[in-house]
Amino acid sequence: MSPLSEAPVPPEDIAALQQERWQAQRAYVIRQSPFFARLWAGRRVPEQLEDLPALPLCDKAMLRESQATNPPFGDYLAAVREFVIRLHRTSGTTGQAMNIAQTQADAAQTAEVGARCFQAAGLTTGTLTVHCLNYRMWMGGVSDHLSLEAAGATVIPFGAGDSQLLVRTILDLKIRVIHCTPSYPAALEQTIAEHFPGLAPRDLGLTLGLFGGEAGLDNPSFRGRMESVWGFTARNANYGVSDVFSNFASQCWASNDLHFLGEDVLYPELIEPESGEPLPWREGASGELVLTHLKREAQPLVRFRTNDVIVITGTGACTCGREATRFRVLGRSDDMVVVRGVNVFPTAVGGVIAGFNALSGQFRIRLKGGGPYDRLPVDAEMAQGAEASGALVERVEKALRATLRASASVTLLPAASLPRTGGKTRRLIRED
Repeated sequence: MSPLSEAPVPPEDIAALQQERWQAQRAYVIRQSPFFARLWAGRRVPEQLEDLPALPLCDKAMLRESQATNPPFGDYLAAVREFVIRLHRTSGTTGQAMNIAQTQADAAQTAEVGARCFQAAGLTTGTLTVHCLNYRMWMGGVSDHLSLEAAGATVIPFGAGDSQLLVRTILDLKIRVIHCTPSYPAALEQTIAEHFPGLAPRDLGLTLGLFGGEAGLDNPSFRGRMESVWGFTARNANYGVSDVFSNFASQCWASNDLHFLGEDVLYPELIEPESGEPLPWREGASGELVLTHLKREAQPLVRFRTNDVIVITGTGACTCGREATRFRVLGRSDDMVVVRGVNVFPTAVGGVIAGFNALSGQFRIRLKGGGPYDRLPVDAEMAQGAEASGALVERVEKALRATLRASASVTLLPAASLPRTGGKTRRLIRED
């Protein structure tokens, strides 16, 4: 099977296609979804996409309640139950895991859009690519595997775990591309240091790292450190929202920002996170991303709050030739911490930590109680061979204050003391 096209719909035709698909999706949701029939009771459902703000927003808490009441898929399942071919489950890092249903058409659409993202990030036909995401129900396992295949890659379905075998497999097969979470290379570095004396990460010969599932890679310091250690090009090739779409945005060779490559199947909006009021979708605007399915069968969502706060960085043509909207993720609204009136995201903390060679780049924010907070408590892990000191603490705290505009209290931890994982890494821990 030949790889899928990167840009099946010309940019000038996207708006018309979105409107056409909304007409069919609108009728389908009205007819098939008890969840939205209840949410929209007594309201007129707009025919024009530009009028969507007249409808109420929906969020993950609503979906959780729907699935608790109507297991396993909730009453926002619009497709005939027998047409569901696959059940995925979200990671549950922000609460109760959710069950995701896909029909055959949904799965094919997911693979097609995901393929565009991997191709934009530099994946080429026939490249040996080791896929290191969790296959156990998580959407990133099977769905991203199929997207990699649709992009033309030769995929090694490795999954998460057994890092020693992974290192040997990369060496034996001369694999050149790895797809995993941004935090997984740190786990591999530790494995190499402990079990492969004399071998450096760059000796594995990887030339391209495709990453997703976590924040952080947009930060130049984090990305630069990874590329320096591994000798590969690192790209954020897999941005998605599990409840909505596995992968619909990716970096390209020319930009550190994400291209929104699912505009033919997803309609985006921006809202003010606290009030929910709509914001203009234009370059320079910042707010919470809201998504609406334009062509979804199993669990179509309309005006779903992603909790991701983004800034739109470009709406014209990119140097790479793509004309899709470009954006950067600032952080999750539910991970945002208010320190003396200043909004702080863990992603910004990670960018500062990555700028210190004496630190490994691994960190945790541990919050006790519900706030308010006068200082941000940050546990930062030392790099191998580096020495902790009061002077280093002061330098890190000063850098955090300059970047965040908020004070932090830094605790230095021994090297390799924070857990490494092949799945999502939690940077913010809330304790009672």
